[in-house]
Amino acid sequence: MSEQADNVPMNDAAGDAAPVHQGELHQFISFRVGDEEFAIDIMAVREIKGWTQTAPLPNQPDYNLGVLNLRGTIVPTFDLRCRFGLGRTETTPFHVVIIVTVKERTMGLLVDAVSDILTVNEDQIRPVPDMDRIAAAEFLSGIIPVEENMVVLLSLEKLFQRGDFGSSADVAA
Repeated sequence: MSEQADNVPMNDAAGDAAPVHQGELHQFISFRVGDEEFAIDIMAVREIKGWTQTAPLPNQPDYNLGVLNLRGTIVPTFDLRCRFGLGRTETTPFHVVIIVTVKERTMGLLVDAVSDILTVNEDQIRPVPDMDRIAAAEFLSGIIPVEENMVVLLSLEKLFQRGDFGSSADVAA
């Protein structure tokens, strides 16, 4: 017995009258790190600002650039290029920091440039293929095909798991 929901649109373009499942729409901010395009959930983004010098903290991993003062809030800032093993970013005034909130913690992500706002149906998000334990793969939550390109969706929760980002991540908690 079929339990097809009422008002489910039918796809009759192919002539098979199969139901079209309309998933939930999601919005993401896409940005570049090197030649790669990444995206994060727009709901985690508090603001986007131009690069400003950070105050380094002692005994931090290379990808931790230190902290910046965001209108009185001390925000640990991380170099995503370095975090992904692509070397440390040589910052310029053209670089961008995306301020995000993850589980009530505020953090900054240094990226090369913000690209776009993507609105996609959840059905368009493809799973990450099995890649034999590539370190950065543990932060990936999906792939969004955009025209001829692919945008890699990051999981901020996995990227900012406590213990992975050193002690300065607790500053803005």
